[in-house]
Amino acid sequence: MTIISNKSDTNKYSRIVIKAGTSLLTNGLQGLDVNFMNKFVDQISYLHQNGIEVVLISSGAVGAGRIKLRGSSNIKHLSFRQMLASIGQPHLMYAYEELFNKKNIIVAQALLSKNDFSNRLGYLNIRNTLFSLINNKVIPIINENDVVSVDELQGQNFGDNDNLSAMVANLIDADLLIILSDIKGMFTKDPNLYNDAELIREVNNIDEKIYSMGGASSNDFARGGMATKIEAAKLATSTGISTIIANGLEDEVLIKLLNHQPVGTMFKASNNKLESRKRWMLSGLLSNTSIVIDDGAINAIIKNTGSLLPAGVVEINGEFDRGAIISIVSNKSKRIGVGITNYSSQDLEKIKGIRSDKIFDILEYRYGDEVVHRNNMVLL
Repeated sequence: MTIISNKSDTNKYSRIVIKAGTSLLTNGLQGLDVNFMNKFVDQISYLHQNGIEVVLISSGAVGAGRIKLRGSSNIKHLSFRQMLASIGQPHLMYAYEELFNKKNIIVAQALLSKNDFSNRLGYLNIRNTLFSLINNKVIPIINENDVVSVDELQGQNFGDNDNLSAMVANLIDADLLIILSDIKGMFTKDPNLYNDAELIREVNNIDEKIYSMGGASSNDFARGGMATKIEAAKLATSTGISTIIANGLEDEVLIKLLNHQPVGTMFKASNNKLESRKRWMLSGLLSNTSIVIDDGAINAIIKNTGSLLPAGVVEINGEFDRGAIISIVSNKSKRIGVGITNYSSQDLEKIKGIRSDKIFDILEYRYGDEVVHRNNMVLL
């Protein structure tokens, strides 16, 4: 095993989140790829033994469950995928526990859903539990709670745990997020279709051009593609966490990355670390609720650091109460940020597009001029 180099204190990562996708853990097979898991656990164990705190986000429960029911062909059916996840999750954890036990490392399982993040108390409980595990030299292994969380299985939110990994990195204030898949990184175009596709080594700003390079997953067991990885990188970098997308099949990939070797694609952190309350507010990205705003409101928020007023609201998606955390998006479906709303979705349907001085006339009550106050908003 290659030794980790300590180039300087400023370059050393002390707490990292590593996400392993379904394509790695199954390697195209209808079950777990034990050979990959052996090598993967060896690398994580080495990092752990060298004082680096590691939290692992692991997909693969559905793939692990599939081998128990050979010949079944209803993989696209939601309830069938949930059944496979419930069968496969113990098998997945057993495999990890056996491998880490050989290294004298204790592991713990945590199954999370998006609702666990949206509630402030639940958010803090998860954070405290993970820190307790880390402080006791235990490696948490986290997966989406597929049995109760239909969104992840339907591919609507987490996207093969990509966004979950970013949320966890944000939750524990990680120094680095590493997303491992079966692709070398982000390319200028799909390398499976175009021979002239070029690997992008570093991304300093995730803009529309970068988003356009994303694509969907072709793996029946996986739900994430490059698009969801870009979304995860956007979330992580917005909170001050650099993100790397790399090929988990590359020899000693984690050791190379921690030695700052040019592997995969590095998405540079765009902001300084956010304070705890604003990190929690980013859990609103996991919700299906959003407010669509016009270009004038976008300029007011981004360029003039203003609040969101009802005059700039174009559309309301989903139902939510006053005080909920909602996404703020453009009319092109681009995420602008998240925030705590002063008005319910029902109220906003009545006051969207109107001036703030008309709110009371319409609702007969008023919670302020703003739909989302600047102090209760986080921009991406």
